[in-house]
Amino acid sequence: MAELLRMPEVAANTEEAILESWNVGVNVPYKAGDPIVTVETEKAVVEVAAERDGVLLRLLVEAGTTVEVGAPIAVWGVPDEPAAAVDDLVASLGTGAPPVTVSSGPATEEPVAGAVAPVPGESARAGGGRLFASPLARRRARELDVDLDSVTGSGPRGRIRRSDVEAAAARPARQEEVAAPVGNGALDGTRPAPAAGARYVDVPNTRMRTAIARRLTESKRDTPHFYVRGSARVDALLTLRQQINAGQGVRVSINDLLVKAIAAAHSGVPAMNVQWNDTSVRHFSDVDIAVAVATDGGLVTPVIRGVQSLSMSGVATATKDLIARAKERSLRQDELEGGSITITNLGMYGTEDFAAIINPPQAAILAIGAVRQDAVVEDGAVDVASVLRLTLAVDHRAVDGAAAAEWLREFVDVLEHPLRILL
Repeated sequence: MAELLRMPEVAANTEEAILESWNVGVNVPYKAGDPIVTVETEKAVVEVAAERDGVLLRLLVEAGTTVEVGAPIAVWGVPDEPAAAVDDLVASLGTGAPPVTVSSGPATEEPVAGAVAPVPGESARAGGGRLFASPLARRRARELDVDLDSVTGSGPRGRIRRSDVEAAAARPARQEEVAAPVGNGALDGTRPAPAAGARYVDVPNTRMRTAIARRLTESKRDTPHFYVRGSARVDALLTLRQQINAGQGVRVSINDLLVKAIAAAHSGVPAMNVQWNDTSVRHFSDVDIAVAVATDGGLVTPVIRGVQSLSMSGVATATKDLIARAKERSLRQDELEGGSITITNLGMYGTEDFAAIINPPQAAILAIGAVRQDAVVEDGAVDVASVLRLTLAVDHRAVDGAAAAEWLREFVDVLEHPLRILL
């Protein structure tokens, strides 16, 4: 029996998403668990798996289209489904939407059954031949100032996808292109230059930038933040890192050690390992920690699961993997959800201390500054030590001030006695 496939809610409170690509062709059978469609949310690209065996009978939405959650995107069923049943189901929607078809077959000059049809705006490729690119790929090419004629498509019939454009943008520029003006600037960290005679230039907000702005505004407005600050002497921590990295295996960063130290402090003060909900405070047994990662499109916070059970090399490996895939925008939506605390580190920029905004529904965010040589008084004597300044922002609905202060004291103690991290 023919049924409608609808745009899933791949992230909580998501109202719409971009259908990035169809991963199976029309009338090509697939199995339960096979990825049949790829959807782009504000922060991640998600492959949606089939719940049951079946076949796509008709596509109602073309790749690159923004679709409301719950809206029909295709008709699926069993092979050899009567065409009349599919027509009746589509007609019942009252949209009169024409079918959209895809093919995973090789590119040919002649149209083939199930091939991607050109969309308005597709042009002839330099040197002959039609240039096929999804609307999402075209938009991304404009954002990254990429010439589509220079991009090789990996989709059906050589269709250019968003990932192809981003791969092309990441390639080193040819020598004659080095002096070319920068395109967007908002995506690569450079400042876009106004046109001659203009006083300013407006760079349109991306979906990710808009999402970040909305979420942080809501957090600062609705979450009662309070802050506790401290500093830790980290000479022993730096020595421990040198000893770990002197051996073979995965190199460990200071941030990796701090992540493990957070897990140790959470185990010592479990009142901080929580999330606020409207009707409850959720207490966790595992320590899941989000790590703030700066990407070209904006800040993302992938979550490392079960940090308390991971080895030091396990934390380093997991962090490196999440950071790499965050920069490639290939994180799954579930990797951006959960956790009770985020760590954000601006020490590599020389920032001594700062305060950050909590990422709801987490209960806290820990802001890490740069390690500085500072004068420290101990037992009446002045000494020079490596000092790290910390600012913990806490949701007062979920955590009281005394618990936050106790946690920060525990965290500083772990940093100053870093062998506790390895226990």
